[in-house]
Amino acid sequence: MAQRAFIKMHGLGNDFVIFDARAEPLPLGDEGARAIADRKTGVGCDQLIVLELPQDPAADVFMRIRNADGGEVEACGNAARCVARLVMAEKGRDITIESVVGLLAAQDAGAGRVSVDMGPVGTAWRAVPLAQEQDTLHLDLALGPLSDPVANNIGNPHAVFFVDDCTAIDLETLGPQLEHHPLFPQRANINVATVTGPDQLRLRVWERGVGITRACGTGACASAAAAHRRGLTGRQVAVDLDGGRLDIFWREADNHVLMAGPAATSFTGSIAL
Repeated sequence: MAQRAFIKMHGLGNDFVIFDARAEPLPLGDEGARAIADRKTGVGCDQLIVLELPQDPAADVFMRIRNADGGEVEACGNAARCVARLVMAEKGRDITIESVVGLLAAQDAGAGRVSVDMGPVGTAWRAVPLAQEQDTLHLDLALGPLSDPVANNIGNPHAVFFVDDCTAIDLETLGPQLEHHPLFPQRANINVATVTGPDQLRLRVWERGVGITRACGTGACASAAAAHRRGLTGRQVAVDLDGGRLDIFWREADNHVLMAGPAATSFTGSIAL
């Protein structure tokens, strides 16, 4: 059986199996993606990433994203940094990644870090999207100790709950229930955030289709934007996740969010599809 090469990378412990399908298509469906993502019988990852030829002439590569459950999703900030690290090494320059939700400009931020423009923040209820019209700054949604979240979209839907101590929340129990709440027709990433200092957050994330991850790039962007909307922080926020820190800047001029953080290679290998 033919083998396909892959690269295992991670951003703050949010890990990915990356295939390059620019020269040869990758015949992989939902079941195959789940098998590769399985941590006991496959390679193991939070998301599976496929590099493809871009359709937009302004882009250097197209990034396709599948969650561990096999389903395709729109955005992944940590994966964008890893893909940028790979392609910038090829090109010897800053690059642009094409994704389902648009173009992401990436730059070398030095010291092993990559900066990515994650695009605009969607704050309207249809942009999240929600199943019905609500004030996205104060959703009428509660479960156990969690209530009154902020909803927004940073390539994919997020609900952000602000709590006194996010590490004390039973996210493993509450996360999947909230992810599948009828208010979210496309499901949602569930973030629990604690303000720990001036312009600083501690964050844990239940990612839709994956579960609790050590870091979530879009979650950090969404939570920083939510904190600023609530008047809890400024536009530049340091977000501390289980796996480490991301620096987020929500730019007022064009509503875009810039995210900076590390990207690293774990190992390379090959697998029979």
